[in-house]
Amino acid sequence: MDRTETPQEDIAAIGKGSKRSGKPLPTVSIQPQRSIFQLDLKDIWHFRELLYLLIWRDVKVRYKQTVIGAAWAILQPFMTMVVFTMVFSKFAKVPSDGIPYPIFSYTALLPWNYFSQALSRGGVSLVGSSGLISKVYFPRLIIPLSSVITPLVDFLLAFAILIGMMVWFRFTPTLGVLALPLFILLAMMTALAIGLWSCALHVQYRDVGYLIPFVIQIWMYATPVAYPLSLVPDRWKLLYSLNPMVGVVEGFRWAMLGRTIPDIGLMAVSGSVVLVLLFTGLLYFKRMERTFADII
Repeated sequence: MDRTETPQEDIAAIGKGSKRSGKPLPTVSIQPQRSIFQLDLKDIWHFRELLYLLIWRDVKVRYKQTVIGAAWAILQPFMTMVVFTMVFSKFAKVPSDGIPYPIFSYTALLPWNYFSQALSRGGVSLVGSSGLISKVYFPRLIIPLSSVITPLVDFLLAFAILIGMMVWFRFTPTLGVLALPLFILLAMMTALAIGLWSCALHVQYRDVGYLIPFVIQIWMYATPVAYPLSLVPDRWKLLYSLNPMVGVVEGFRWAMLGRTIPDIGLMAVSGSVVLVLLFTGLLYFKRMERTFADII
């Protein structure tokens, strides 16, 4: 549906069909995209203040009226690491490639917790912002994008504990740490790719909102978070690497701990899957975008 925006002072004059200086009043026509390949990246930059406000709103709401506040961002992965150490290391005797199990698991839990939070929020972000979507125009891509960026605050807080653990276990960063931003970006792209599919589907099928937590729970055990990749049989590793979080977790461990060099081929497969999911997710999101306000 085409929409027209005009300066507020001209609204009354438009109703009377008046003209200014003998010329028609200026109008700006906002029309649906003719092609799904038009991603409106310029519009996202134009509405960057809205993106910032959505991120800041989500951060404040998350810790509003909490007793320990942002400490929850540290407590969650730390306590999960303690449970994993007791269950998988002490009882199940799961190996950790020569790395002390607490830091082995915590290093993987950091990118995984970020991904799970970003996907949980992004998958239901459009329905959660239904009032905003149905009232004003802005690039809808901003909503899932803000949901992916917001959990980085928790990630950075929990990352400080990892630095302390590296000092405690006497791990010295290698040159691999320079690649850390690349793996963080890969985690963001993975969360955004899955989030675009999820939130667009959630608008039409509300079952997706109930499915996401279940998928995340199963997905964690299909990712080398609590166990090393070396436990996966060689004949299954190529299929296993289709999980895009395999490359993120293995790359993150290597960048921070530097003990085992990740399989470049498997990481390339995981990275390629992320790019395919992101590209197709953007296309599907743009295709469904024109119907969001009507269905939601």
